[in-house]
Amino acid sequence: MAAEFDALLIAGPTASGKSALALRLAEVMPAELISVDSAQVYRGFDIGAAKPSRSLRERIPHHLIDIRNPEDTYSAGEFVTDALQAIETIRERGRLPILVGGTMLYFNSLIRGIAKLPTADPSIRLAIDAEAARRGWPALHGELSAVDPVAASKIHPNDAQRIQRGLEVYRSTGRPISEWQRETHARHAWRFLRLALVPTDRAWLHERIEQRFRQMMQEGFLEEIRGLRARPGLQPEAPSLRAVGYRQLWAHLAGETDLPTALERAVAATRQLAKRQLTWIHADPDWERLDPQQEGIIEAKLAALQRGSLSPR
Repeated sequence: MAAEFDALLIAGPTASGKSALALRLAEVMPAELISVDSAQVYRGFDIGAAKPSRSLRERIPHHLIDIRNPEDTYSAGEFVTDALQAIETIRERGRLPILVGGTMLYFNSLIRGIAKLPTADPSIRLAIDAEAARRGWPALHGELSAVDPVAASKIHPNDAQRIQRGLEVYRSTGRPISEWQRETHARHAWRFLRLALVPTDRAWLHERIEQRFRQMMQEGFLEEIRGLRARPGLQPEAPSLRAVGYRQLWAHLAGETDLPTALERAVAATRQLAKRQLTWIHADPDWERLDPQQEGIIEAKLAALQRGSLSPR
């Protein structure tokens, strides 16, 4: 029977069991995993990013993990380039690429494509930085709202990197960045089978999120962040530290909150992240949704994926 897909995509909210599903597949199929996670790309982001252990990565090949230092940036465009290269090399080895994670922007950029934005203009960036030093980023966010309300509505008033980019594009081209972003096209012809774990019981998911965070704390998450704070080049505004959990515990170690408050905020932020991930999935009907709480549903899908009718090309 003709093949139906070239790579398997597994998405879902945090703590829904998507990584476990991918690993179960990799145990019974000739497959390699590609992380779709904006925190796992950073070295030293291990416990809080739920990064697979080194022994597991030695047994089952994983890609796009530990490819940047925490001081570095990593964009959706870079992810697409790296993921497409990984898919191609895995396919050349006769194996199935399984892309798994919860960074829905990365999935969407891979599936739909990324707009070809203007290149950075250092002089405009310096001018924007100087303005921010005088007026503050919330004021510049207000300026962005006036010229590009669509983009500004998706950006936090203190998100310096994205505010700067939005204003830079507008000042250099006279066009809002949101207009540029609508002009997208996919950069590949791969066919994807797309699965999303979508629990119907939010209380179940919230409890799993809290349990996982408690487990991370027992495994040394706070000590991990102490180690990151000791890095001389890592500043609190680094994009890597936007990751939930890291941001809240960093604030605690900086003396801004007590530990119980930091933990409460971290769990709440993780639940909000799960809500946003589900919003991305519900907005795209092409994801095949599986309820991880439904008895037998995962086993049935595993069996189907092992059958020839759903084997990769």
